[in-house]
Amino acid sequence: MQNIQKHMRFCSLASGSSGNCYYIEDSGYGILIDAGISTKNIKKRLKDIDVDINRLWGVLVTHNHYDHVASVGTLGEIYCIPIYSTQKILTGINEHHKITQKLYQNKRPINLGEAFQIGSFTITAFKVEHDTPECVGYYIETANSSLFIATDLGQMNDVAANYLTKAQNIVIEANYDEEMLLNGKYPLFLKQRILSNCGHMANHKTAQCLQQYFQAHWKNIFFCHLSKENNCPDAVLTCIKKALGTTPNALPILHVLPRTSAINPIEI
Repeated sequence: MQNIQKHMRFCSLASGSSGNCYYIEDSGYGILIDAGISTKNIKKRLKDIDVDINRLWGVLVTHNHYDHVASVGTLGEIYCIPIYSTQKILTGINEHHKITQKLYQNKRPINLGEAFQIGSFTITAFKVEHDTPECVGYYIETANSSLFIATDLGQMNDVAANYLTKAQNIVIEANYDEEMLLNGKYPLFLKQRILSNCGHMANHKTAQCLQQYFQAHWKNIFFCHLSKENNCPDAVLTCIKKALGTTPNALPILHVLPRTSAINPIEI
């Protein structure tokens, strides 16, 4: 008899500029958030945690950058898994020159701010600031837990902050250490793009955000989308702990997600 999980489980399959893919599960079935690695790697990393790809209810897409959508067309059209995102993002996926397998039958357009159901998950998409035609984060609830995920954001806006404070568990970008970026080898135009309010979140900005909106009910904070060249786990944790160390409440558990490998599933 299959052992059905009573709580949501979270597993990062990949997190970084080389590819992003996250798995959440409830009641024995799950969904992906983004599919920016190969289908082969998705299947293998799911199999490693005893999950068959046929147990996926859907894929939520945050935006149409290739490191988030590389396998979306294949999952939607070959594996017949519904692909959920806003109409603007779904259109952007099909317009991406690297996406050879376009989406036709399994697109599921959603609206910002309108909750919808996938199995036992109640999901709401919210706008985040990033340099794409549209980029979203997701607030995901089940009967026993809730999750906020924003993988790419130049800054925190009021709508996203509302979901951040509601959630029990958080996946949030900590892309770069500002000093490492400024002193690094990236060309000026790329540094300016990353530093902009529609670029990526620096460690200190993520730390300030979590300090500003800190909630005692937070259980886990997962730091995602670390830069290979301009960040490292120690820099993230040092910055976050310095910011949150003054709070009188017990801190949530802090996790830095690896860029190119999966983590063991965590009950949230």
